[in-house]
Formats: sequence, structure tokens, C-alpha cells
Amino acid sequence: MMDQKQRCSWCNPKNPLYIEYHDKEWCQPNFTDNYLYEMLILESFQAGLSWECVLNKRESFRKAYDGFDIEKVSNYGDDKIKELLNNKDIIRNKLKIKASINNSKIFKKISEEYSSFYNYLLSFYDGKTIFETDKTTNDLSDNISADLQKRGMKFVGSTIIYSYLQAVGIIYSHEKECYLYKEN
Repeated sequence: MMDQKQRCSWCNPKNPLYIEYHDKEWCQPNFTDNYLYEMLILESFQAGLSWECVLNKRESFRKAYDGFDIEKVSNYGDDKIKELLNNKDIIRNKLKIKASINNSKIFKKISEEYSSFYNYLLSFYDGKTIFETDKTTNDLSDNISADLQKRGMKFVGSTIIYSYLQAVGIIYSHEKECYLYKEN
């Protein structure tokens, strides 16, 4: 039996995975490099699709991507790319798969340069949660997106980065009607 809590309008009330994600993960600060990495890869697969589609395949992505082990993913070659392209349980977009490997290498370099990926993100903002709703981009997502693209990442446009910042808890965007809504 589903509860009767009012949630954000995008959250499909018939999908238990989505409810769990909405209630316990989305907009909740999690700044470990492993989480920041997994979410960046997953968000890059969202481009042109719904987050629900990606979320429903998350466990399959974890399995296919060796638990999002950045060392392994950074070294994927042609055989692994073919394997991923033939995996019906994930999103099989060749450009996104190749980008995920390239983005992994760049994520790793950034993490080494800044001692963590979160330290890199902190170079763009003051570390305080941003409370805003009804947006798909902002100056922060524009700036991070531009820098990541300059470094060679793909599928990291401002809208994807904005979603990413919401997912990892830098931007808090629960809608006013949602039981989790709060202001700074």
C-alpha cells in the first residue's frame, strides 16, 4: 500500500524505486567521490531521457560498470564497449558509453588535482546548500558545465549539471507542495 504523502510532481507515485529515491536520496548531501562519480555518470546517461528511465536501470548500470569502480571504468577498451553496447539492461547509446569512459578519466584527474571531486565543486560555490525550485539551470550549473566541457567531458550541459547538483544535495529543490519542502 502506497502512503499518501504529497511529493514533488515529477515523482511517479506508482514506482517504489522513484519514491525511495525522492524521499531518501534526492537533494540529500552526499559528497563522497564514489557517489559523486556514480551520479555524474548516471546523469550523463539521462541526456534526452527521463531520470526515471535511468533510475530503473541503476542496478544494471552498477553491475555493467563494475560497481562504478573508476579505476576499472577508466581503462575500458573496445571489448568492454562492445559488451556494454550489447547489454539490453542499460542505455546502449555508443556516444554516451564512450563519453562515460572519457568522463571517468577526467573525473579522476580532477579528483587528484583537487584532492577530491567535492573540493573541485567547492571551487565554484561556498559550500552552502542552494534552495531553489522551478529552475533547470543557474549560474553555478553554467559555470561547472563550461569548465567540465573545457576539460573534455561530454553530456555535461548546464541542465544535466543542474540535475546532478540537485541529486548530490548541493541544490535543494523539493517543490512547495512536497512534504520535504524547506527553505534556507
